[in-house]
Amino acid sequence: MIRSAILLAFAATSSAAALAAAPSASPSASPSSSSLSTVSERSGFQSTGRYAEVVDLCARFQKAYPKQVRCFEFGRTPEGRPMLALAVSRTGALTAEQAKKKGVPVMLIQGGIHAGEIDGKDAGFLALREALENKAAPGALDQQVLLFVPVFNVDGHERFGKYNRPNQRGPVEMGWRTTAQNFNLNRDYVKADAPEMQAMLALVNAWDPLAYVDLHVTDGAKFQPDVSIQVEPVHGGDEELKRAGSALQSAVMADLKAQGSDPKPYYISFDKEDDPTSGFVDSMSTPRFSTGYFPMRNRFAMLVETHSWKDYPTRVRITRNTIVSLLSQVAAHGKEWQKLTRDADARAVAMGGADFPLSYRTTFNAKSIQFPGYEYTRGYSEISGGLMTHYDESKPQMWTVPLRDEVVPDYKVAAPRGGYVIPAAFAAQVGAKLKQHGISFKTIGADQMSAEVETFRATKTKFGTQSFEGHQALAVEGEWARERRSLVQGALFVPIAQPKARLVMTMLEPRGADSLLAWGVFNNAFERKEYMEDYVAEEVARDQLETDPALRAEFQKKVDTDAEFNKTPAKRLEFFAKRHSSWDERYNLYPVMRTAQKF
Repeated sequence: MIRSAILLAFAATSSAAALAAAPSASPSASPSSSSLSTVSERSGFQSTGRYAEVVDLCARFQKAYPKQVRCFEFGRTPEGRPMLALAVSRTGALTAEQAKKKGVPVMLIQGGIHAGEIDGKDAGFLALREALENKAAPGALDQQVLLFVPVFNVDGHERFGKYNRPNQRGPVEMGWRTTAQNFNLNRDYVKADAPEMQAMLALVNAWDPLAYVDLHVTDGAKFQPDVSIQVEPVHGGDEELKRAGSALQSAVMADLKAQGSDPKPYYISFDKEDDPTSGFVDSMSTPRFSTGYFPMRNRFAMLVETHSWKDYPTRVRITRNTIVSLLSQVAAHGKEWQKLTRDADARAVAMGGADFPLSYRTTFNAKSIQFPGYEYTRGYSEISGGLMTHYDESKPQMWTVPLRDEVVPDYKVAAPRGGYVIPAAFAAQVGAKLKQHGISFKTIGADQMSAEVETFRATKTKFGTQSFEGHQALAVEGEWARERRSLVQGALFVPIAQPKARLVMTMLEPRGADSLLAWGVFNNAFERKEYMEDYVAEEVARDQLETDPALRAEFQKKVDTDAEFNKTPAKRLEFFAKRHSSWDERYNLYPVMRTAQKF
C-alpha cells in the first residue's frame, strides 16, 4: 500500500508520459516499457540500481531499438569498469562520423559526475524511453543525436551506501562524490588528471556536442525552489553565443515552470553560509567546471541542480522534465545553434591581438528579490559553539533577500598575434595535455638562436598552503615583455588561430585561474635551486659596492626607504646575488613564451 501511494503521488506531480511509464510487472508489457524500466521505477522512485543495471539497460535499449540506439564503451575506470554511453537518434547517425557527415546536432547529457547525486541516471533512462516511444518530445529524435552517459563517475557509483549524502532525501542508497582515485571530476575539466575525464574529453573531441548537460543535486539550506538552471555562454564566452545561451536558459525554465517547478537561473547557495539574510550571488564558473569549460570551446553548457531536500521522486521528475525540454529545444533550434557555434569558431580563429577575459567578477550592485523559503530561527548551538539555523518546513515564508547577478569581465589580457611556444623540455608533458583537449599544435623543426618572443617573469609568487585535487596551486603576478631567446628544435608552436583559441589561452596564460601554471604543472620553474653561502655573498657584495657606484647608490636608497629590506639580512644579500653571473636567470621565468610569428 505504501508503494502504491508513492507511485500515485509521483504520477500526480509528473506528466502523462511519466504516468504511462509507471513500473509494471506484467509479462505481456511491451519490451519498450517494463523490460526497459529501472530499479528506481520499480521501487516507486525510492531506490536506485547498481552499475550492473546500467550495463544491462544499455544493452536492452540497443536490442529493443537497434536502428535508433547504439550502446558503446568509451573508456575504462581505474577499477576496470566500462564507461558506457548511448547514442540515440532516428536520423541514422549513431556514430560520431555519421553525425558529422549528416550535420546532425549532438547533445551530450551526463549523469553521476558526483555519483551520490544520481537523479540524472534514473531520469535519463526514463526520458530516453519516453522519447523513443514518442510519449515525450515527440519527433525530437528525428532532429538530433542524444549522447547519454548514465554515470560518469562509475567507480564512485559503486561505493554504495545509505548515508553517503546526509543532506539529501533519497534514494535509499547512493554512490560517492569522488572517484576511486579520490578525484572530484567536476574540478578536472582543464587539468584532466583522472582517466575518466580523459575518456570524456576523447568522447567530446570525437562527437563535438553542441550542448553539454551536467546533471547534479545541490547542497545547501532548506527552501521551496526545487531546481537551478545555469547556462553558459551567458556571463562569459562568445558574445553572439551569450544571446542564444540566455534564450536556451529562459526556454527550459519556462517549460519547468509550466510543469509546476520554481527554477532559478543562479546557484541557490547563500552568500554567507547558513545565513538566509545574506541572499545570493551569481557568478561565472572557472573552466575547471563544465559550465566554465565548454564556453571556451564555443559550445553550450548547462548545469542542472535539483534541490537536495526535495524527495527522490520529485527530483527525478524535475530532471526528467528538464531533459525532455532540452530535447525539444535542440530539435527546434539545433541547426540555428550549429551555425552560431561555427561562426563563433571563426571569430575565435581571428582572436589574435584581441582582449580576452581571464577572470570575471560579480559587482556589488544588488537588487531585492522575493524568495520562497520557510520560517527559521538562528540561535546559539551548544554543540558547535556558533550560530545555527533551524528551519520549519511546515511554515512557508517569503524572504526578502539581496541578489547580486551582474557578472562582468575582470582581468583581461591581449591574445598573442601568433601563438604560444612550449620549449622542447616541456613539449612532451604539455603536448600530451593539449592533445587531450583536441588543441592543434606543431613541432618546430629547426633551432632559432635569436627569436623575438614575449616572456613572463613572475614578480610575485604564492604557492597553495595545502594540496588541492592532488596539486599544489600557484598564483603569480607579472607581465609579458618582449625578449630575444633561443628556441631549440622540438619546441611546440600552439597557434592562436584555431577554433579553440579561448581554451588555448585558458590553459597557457599564466594568470588564469585554471591555467596549467595555476594547477602547479610548472612549479619547478618557480623554485630557487642554486644559492651562494652568506660569506661568499658578503665578498661578492663588497666587490660590487667597490666597483659600481650606481649600484652602491641603489643599495643605500633601498636600505633607507625599505624597512623590511633594511632589517632582513637574507634580502640584503640577495640584492647582490641577483646581480652576480651565477644568478639563475630562469628563476621565476614562466617556461612558455608568446610570439607574433606564425611557424
